[in-house]
Order: sequence, then C-alpha cells, then structure tokens
Amino acid sequence: MTETEYSEQFKNDDVPKENKEKGLDDKYKDIDVDEIILTKKVGTDYSYKHKVVWKNVIGFFILYSLCIRGAFLALMGEIRLVTIVWTFFIGYITGIGITVGSHRLFAHRTFKATTFLKVILIILQTAAGQNGIYIWCRDHRLHHRYSDTDGDPHNSKRGYFFCHVGWLMHRKHPYVLKLGKRIDMSDLESDWMVMFQHKYYYVLYTIFAVVIPVFVPWYYWGESFKNSLLFCYFFRYITQLNVTWLVNSAAHLYGTRPYDKNMQPVDTWLVSVLTFGEGWHNYHHTFPWDYKAAELSDHINHSAILIEFFQRIGLAYDLKSASPDMVRRRIQKSGDGTHYDLGNEESKKAVSAIGPLHPLNPTYNVTYEPPNVLIKGEGLPLYHENDVMNANVVKRNAAKA
Repeated sequence: MTETEYSEQFKNDDVPKENKEKGLDDKYKDIDVDEIILTKKVGTDYSYKHKVVWKNVIGFFILYSLCIRGAFLALMGEIRLVTIVWTFFIGYITGIGITVGSHRLFAHRTFKATTFLKVILIILQTAAGQNGIYIWCRDHRLHHRYSDTDGDPHNSKRGYFFCHVGWLMHRKHPYVLKLGKRIDMSDLESDWMVMFQHKYYYVLYTIFAVVIPVFVPWYYWGESFKNSLLFCYFFRYITQLNVTWLVNSAAHLYGTRPYDKNMQPVDTWLVSVLTFGEGWHNYHHTFPWDYKAAELSDHINHSAILIEFFQRIGLAYDLKSASPDMVRRRIQKSGDGTHYDLGNEESKKAVSAIGPLHPLNPTYNVTYEPPNVLIKGEGLPLYHENDVMNANVVKRNAAKA
C-alpha cells in the first residue's frame, strides 16, 4: 500500500456539515487504539485538515516580535558585549540540557547518570523552556514510534512549516492524542526528580529560564532590565527553539539516508553543527538506543563527547550503542548508498543543492523521491532492535487513561 492509497481509504464525503464547521471528522470519532496497534498500519491521511489554535498563533507572534526586537537592539549596539556572551553561554548549557538530558538520557535511556548529573541536567532542561521532561519525552517517544505519520506530533509529511513550528499552532491529530496515552512512561513516573519537575514546572521555569538569565546582567554589570529581558530571555528562547525545531524539520527533509532509505529522517551536517550532534538523524531513527545518536562520536557530535567525558569522571555509566556489525548489516541492507565508507560513488553523486554542493549547505539533498512511510500499528523500535509497542502495556496505560 502506498501513502496515496492509505490516504484514499480515509476519504469521507458524508461528514455532517456542522461537524466540518467545528473541525470534527466522523472517521476519527471512535478510534480503537488496540486495534490500530495490533492489526493496522499508520500513515498520513492527506485529506485530514488540522484545526488552527489561534491563541497559540497570537502567542508565537508576540514571542517572535519580542525576539526580533532583542536582536535589533544587539545589532544596533545597545546590548553590552558581556550580555551577549552571557546569553550565548546560557543558550549553550541549556542546549546540553535538551540534547544530553531530555533526549539521550530521559527519552531514550541510552545511558545512566548519577543523581548529581541528573539534577544538573534537569535544571538545564528546565531553563531551556521546552516543556518539562515528562511531556517532552512522551511526545518524543511517540515521534519515534510513529515517525512521519499521523501518529507523529510533528509529521514532516505535512510540510516544512508544520513539522518545524506549525504543529504547535494546530490541534493534535486524533492519532497523536490516542496513541500518546499508550506510550509507556512508567520509568519516568517512578523517577521522583522528573515528577517533581513535572508538578512544579512553571515555578521552576520562571526561576531558571526567566529570572536568573535576566537578573544577572541587570544586577552585576548594569544592563537595563528591558534590554536584558528582550535579549537574554526572548531572543535566546525563540532562537534556541528554532534551532531545536530544525531536528524535526530540516533533519527530516534535507540530507541523505545512509542507514535506512525507507525512513524519512536524514543525516545533515548543518543541523548537527547547530544542535551539538543531533543532526545525524537517519542513524538516530535507525538505532535510537545509541547514546551517540550517530555512528561516530568524534564527528560533529559534541553531545556524545560530553557523555563520554561524564563517563570518564564517573557521572555517567552503562552507555548503550549499536554494534559495528549491526550498523554495517543495516547499511548494506537498507542504506541509500551514500555512507562515507560503505556507500558507492554513483549514490554519493546523486545529490543536489542550491549553491555549493557541500553537506554543510542547508539545501544539500538526495535526488530520489522521499520514501512512502507506512508503519505497523505496533510502532518502530525505541529501546532495542526488536522493541515494539507491547499489547499488555497498551492495555495497562489505557486503563490508567
């Protein structure tokens, strides 16, 4: 079955007019999640129209406007150099809270951390302001299980804008709502630190993401409060969000698929540079349990280098990784031929770009059509090669929901 055939089966011209006006759709009214997981495939229904949440649109308009104002002040020389350095320092350490903390430690459990390191990463993740760990990980685990389908919160098949930021301006697809409740979160629910952050997130967020970053320049070197707020909070926050969102957008649309050409995610040098190694996305979706989120830790992968450093000083342990033989077999079985070592010259040349033909060019992309994405209802592996949605876990989570 192709994506088009999948979408065709959902077409329904008999939806009542009043339901259409309310953004409702009878075909999703009575979703049996157990049936989806056990018997069906999940793809993208292109006939489904997401409903805009206008209060979110207005909120983002305000945030972007204040971010632009902060950037303008810096360009006009009205922000002190030390404040700019401080802001980028905050952006760096909070970025580590996302890449090493939310992503590789809590969402994928690719390594274990001491209590001290967990506390530091939770604080840094809170300061990044990208939702608490519990919600961040739930959405990310769902994204991996049903990547680039209607079960994915930021389905890249809906286009660049949607998977970058538009998904936050629309109501979630019914599959996202229903399947999200079936994601196993028992590990985080049993972690008192994660649940403490979840309970008091907005208080902690105000302290670590707003008050401290803004207070320091104002109090210690006399930056005006207005300038500090506009640059250290609004500019830093929105800029960092957009860099993070590149992993959901650019890293699913522009790049190569050396490990699995049947998956939508791609490997992209530029996103890897900007996100401390999160852009090797084709590898990451192929082997999501690998702490490196890439085949190599020493090639544009600052997050992996940090995890290895934490291991050397005793703060991280039990690092998981896909074996070289497993990686090699997957490349030979399903790669698109662009792998740096095991690929072929013909496939490596089958790329295009607007401007310089170099992997750092953001438009660097393969010339073949992106794959049709239809995923079995049980979802894709998350914690090991044969891991899928467990029917017993689904039923237990359904009872809790």
